[in-house]
Amino acid sequence: MAEITAAMVKQLREMTDAPMMDCKRALGESDGDMTRAEEILRVKFGNKAAKSAGRVAAEGIVGIHITADGKLGSMIEVNCETDFVAKNDDFLALVKNLAEMVVSQNPADVAALSAMKIGAQTVEEIRTALVGKIGENMSLRRFVRVEAQGKLAQYIHGGAKIGVLVDITGDETTARDVAMHIAATKPKSLDASGVAQALIDTERRVAIEKAREAGKPEAMLDKIAEGTVQKFLKEVALLTQPFVKDDKQTIEQLMKSKGGAVHGFTLYMVGEGIEKKVNDFAAEVAAASKV
Repeated sequence: MAEITAAMVKQLREMTDAPMMDCKRALGESDGDMTRAEEILRVKFGNKAAKSAGRVAAEGIVGIHITADGKLGSMIEVNCETDFVAKNDDFLALVKNLAEMVVSQNPADVAALSAMKIGAQTVEEIRTALVGKIGENMSLRRFVRVEAQGKLAQYIHGGAKIGVLVDITGDETTARDVAMHIAATKPKSLDASGVAQALIDTERRVAIEKAREAGKPEAMLDKIAEGTVQKFLKEVALLTQPFVKDDKQTIEQLMKSKGGAVHGFTLYMVGEGIEKKVNDFAAEVAAASKV
């Protein structure tokens, strides 16, 4: 029987993306024949879409669609593994279609959107076929559908890595400026009331510990922390942020001067919160060698 080396296992894994242990077993079953081992794994795991399903898709783009009257719109994030695929024409066309479908068909969630049809195929069937064609995992991560109180404005930045959809009453120039401002400053919410309590609690704990380490009296800690929290809220709430084009006025002051108002916004940053997998190949080889 042929000796199965770590290099052979590594090569087969790179060819198929199958788990380490399955690669070792396939090589053993094929007596070291790489071609036969690949065939065994293809039988077990199916096409490229199946083999790619476990890979982390942390790249991708944001797509936006707004109706002509500006009253209804959507924003969607679709992920892939590499920036190269994020520029693929088929991938871009799919994202565009999906953003339009969210507006026109109002799916309840990603699962519902995946089950909808484009022509004779479901979105999931199209996604799976595209994964097989391109050879990379891709996923529909999230979307939002907005019915505007005012009108919707959008801003896409960095090769569609950052997307902003903002509901605003005001002129088009100001609306676009506010959308650009959101992309640049990345506020957490419209105003202080929308900031997550967990973020506020964290800021308060950090402020207390810093003050304590600085030797501040215990009786002063809560007051110091409250001042820090209020400063934090002004920095992360859109309406109290200094306008990036004129830091002498806040966004709220800007809108009042224009006779307008911001009603809400959504900010997507591609891959935000997705933990990219880092493989420790040496550890995997060591684990495989024990079996």
